[in-house]
Amino acid sequence: MRKTLFIALMLLECATAPVLSAQDFYGLYKAEDFTKEDLFTNNIEGPSFDDKGNLYVVNFQKDGTIGLVKPDGQVSLFLTLPEGSVANSITFTSHGKMLLADFKGHNVLEVNMKTKKVGVYVHEKGFNQPNDFCINSRDQLFVSDPNWKDGTGKLWRVDRGGKAVLLTDQMGTTNGIELSPDERTLYVNESVQRKIWSFDVDGKGNITNKKLFAEFPDFGFDGMKCDQEGNLYVTRYGKGAIAVLSPTGQLIREVMLKGKNCSNLVFGGINGKLVFVTLQDRKGMERFRNDIAGKNKGL
Repeated sequence: MRKTLFIALMLLECATAPVLSAQDFYGLYKAEDFTKEDLFTNNIEGPSFDDKGNLYVVNFQKDGTIGLVKPDGQVSLFLTLPEGSVANSITFTSHGKMLLADFKGHNVLEVNMKTKKVGVYVHEKGFNQPNDFCINSRDQLFVSDPNWKDGTGKLWRVDRGGKAVLLTDQMGTTNGIELSPDERTLYVNESVQRKIWSFDVDGKGNITNKKLFAEFPDFGFDGMKCDQEGNLYVTRYGKGAIAVLSPTGQLIREVMLKGKNCSNLVFGGINGKLVFVTLQDRKGMERFRNDIAGKNKGL
């Protein structure tokens, strides 16, 4: 009798227990602190992993620096840029060279990772202020170049060796920029206009067929990244959310963060399914677990 009663009570408890979704069970899309607050300036941006799994982020403690972030969230100074330079974005070439969008100096800088020597990869008098990067497998760099005062922007391609090619100057305030996993589509957002555009990319890195990919009625945009399936992750600056858009531009979900002014993100972790986000209002980083690995796994 007691055994029967015990089993009945256990079945009742199971029946009335809340059903855990896959999101709850695996801890997906739940933001948590990664670094401490106030370690960076309010220009924290441009998180990027090198091929050894080291994470670098701009403007550690003061503008014009690059911080090295350990897997436990501890940060140390990697290097200080030359006077007059402040970086906004970081990416790496296939040969491991660090490239920096120096928005204050109107340059793309290059860093020798062994010697930490900083040089100018390209200086173009037509630059407004290089803002964000993405790079293809041939080391062609695509650069967003906004003019915040006029609400306009340009797109550039920088070929290997440092030759800048103007792709278009008929844009709004260009900011986040990303290539699809197959490198055939270039996504560019306009922060003030709240629009995301897509372009076809040919084998030479030229762009055509500009199309409106998505737009939102409120809040701004900043950095963007793709996962391995081609979904686009967009920082919604001021809302404190990462909008996840399908390859057709449909909103899949929004991942809510603790801070509001999310400036950029990068995929990393052992399986590439951790998303690390820079927050300018918190002057630090958060992270969340995702169900799909990033286009570039990071580690």
